[in-house]
Amino acid sequence: MDAQGRGRADDIDPADQWVLNPDTGEYELRLTPSAPQSPIPGPRRAGSRGAGAPGASAAKGARGAAAGPAAGRRGGAPAREQSREDAPARPVPGQRRRRGAPPEEPLPGRRGRRPEKARKSKTKKALMWTGGTMAFVLVGAGTAGYLVLKHLEGNISSTDVGSAAKNGFSKDEAFNLLIIGTDKRTGKGNEGYGDKGSVGHADTNILLHVSKDRTNATALSIPRDLIVDVPDCPTKQPDGSEKVIPGTENVRFNTSLGQDGRDAGCTMRTVKEVTGIAPDHFMMADFNAVKTLTSAVGGVEVCLKHAVDDEDSHLKLPAGESTIEGEQALAFVRTRHSFGNHGDLDRIKAQQQFLSSLMRKMASGDTLSNPTKLYSLADAATKALTVDQGIDKVSTLKDMALELKKVPTKNITFLTVPVLDNPADGKVHKTVIVDQSQAPQVFDAISNDVSFTDVKKKEKAAKDAEAARLKGAKSAPSEVRVRILNGGAPPGSAQETLTWLQNVKGVTKSENGSNAPEKLDKTQLEYAPDQADQARELASLMGLSGSALKPGESVTNAQGLPAMTLTLGKDFKGAGISLTAPTKAPTVQGQSTADKVQCAS
Repeated sequence: MDAQGRGRADDIDPADQWVLNPDTGEYELRLTPSAPQSPIPGPRRAGSRGAGAPGASAAKGARGAAAGPAAGRRGGAPAREQSREDAPARPVPGQRRRRGAPPEEPLPGRRGRRPEKARKSKTKKALMWTGGTMAFVLVGAGTAGYLVLKHLEGNISSTDVGSAAKNGFSKDEAFNLLIIGTDKRTGKGNEGYGDKGSVGHADTNILLHVSKDRTNATALSIPRDLIVDVPDCPTKQPDGSEKVIPGTENVRFNTSLGQDGRDAGCTMRTVKEVTGIAPDHFMMADFNAVKTLTSAVGGVEVCLKHAVDDEDSHLKLPAGESTIEGEQALAFVRTRHSFGNHGDLDRIKAQQQFLSSLMRKMASGDTLSNPTKLYSLADAATKALTVDQGIDKVSTLKDMALELKKVPTKNITFLTVPVLDNPADGKVHKTVIVDQSQAPQVFDAISNDVSFTDVKKKEKAAKDAEAARLKGAKSAPSEVRVRILNGGAPPGSAQETLTWLQNVKGVTKSENGSNAPEKLDKTQLEYAPDQADQARELASLMGLSGSALKPGESVTNAQGLPAMTLTLGKDFKGAGISLTAPTKAPTVQGQSTADKVQCAS
């Protein structure tokens, strides 16, 4: 039974029953003290349904006593607590009815219990790729409203994207969350937004990376008009079968969703194709998320360098600071022709500024200390939310929200994939391409969990120890004995590396050990203590970082001699290409942090 039923309090918002516990700093569900349990009725007598039936006046009196204080509180005056001496003893509740037994009839003068509402079906809602430009707000809403999310399980929709997403969420690892907003018109009041005939393309896309130590996060915007190659994509069909959607080359990124029946898993695979970073999970919301969430927090402050009166989005705001919510907030994040060069890249900047402001508002004491706002945020977030099946449980969303909550807003960096105008467009630039002179450094920094802000790393001691493994004497290349295994690199990588080491680097005592027993995300070199000098030499030749070196045991090679084991992981880029992780992230033009107030131009 819900909180209202247990407390016997009618017309009370469940959010009002969440109370801050000053001892723990957490919100707890408290039943209203103004609605005491009714006294235990006496034994029934034949013909006791009349007005003078025993127990009727007592029940009536108890009901009146309960109604008085409750009504007083609804009117704004708190009920005065009785002293211990005057307070009546709390009656013992009657025996519970056996499950399946018929309900008892209510006694005269006493209301019967309201029948329980039919439980919502546990069957997942049918997936509809609804539109929304700012699914990122759901992360913040989850952070603010996790305390009541468990009451809203039925709001969440999910879809099966197969191997594109992980099966669950780990609190102890860095994670990558792809946030998608589409241009499909779905939801009440959204008929005038987006493309009328759209199948639901990936209109707004943010890859959120949260560091392993939770000191920082990076929100990387991916332009919808970025020219990419969309890979082949297996999708789940309504009948349970699998259909592979053929990939296409040199198309806009936004076609990775909706086009030809592609689902969010296809967008996740396209992100990996472009950046080399595999999203662990995805979230998507509809237009209503922006409207309801901004209204739930009482509006969000934005700043404009010049007044805006946009005919397309219907946004009309003066220069300077304004507080927006609802339809006006949605118009702000959709405005494109009034900012900068009237393109999607300038709209992305405005969206990032809006998100920073919304995150600050949701993290403020005014929001976190207000149970009603928390409940409204959670309700709005879960109703607008579509996720993969790996995170479609309220408990999992709560865990993810709590992990994100650990990241200070000053260390949440917003940036956009570095791009160039597409030369194939001619004089009128409609699309962009990845800037290969800058983007790879950005992708590498995110892949290696490097912050774009100056943070004090919790794992500094461990990193120092890893770096120390590279310091010391090195063997000659001809003295390095190593067995090479393929543990997730492209097929043929072990032989390619063997040929390169022997013919180019002089590591003649190397051999191909075929496939590794398990796949690794990162390339790893395991060696015995007396092989440290060989390990340092091989690390120098291949560009391995200290984190790739794993002190352990040697193996016996084909000549019966001890050898190291080099396992090429999923990060392997080719023989001769350095795998040294960056220690500092590059500076990207236009990047900002969530704690700074900026004005859209």
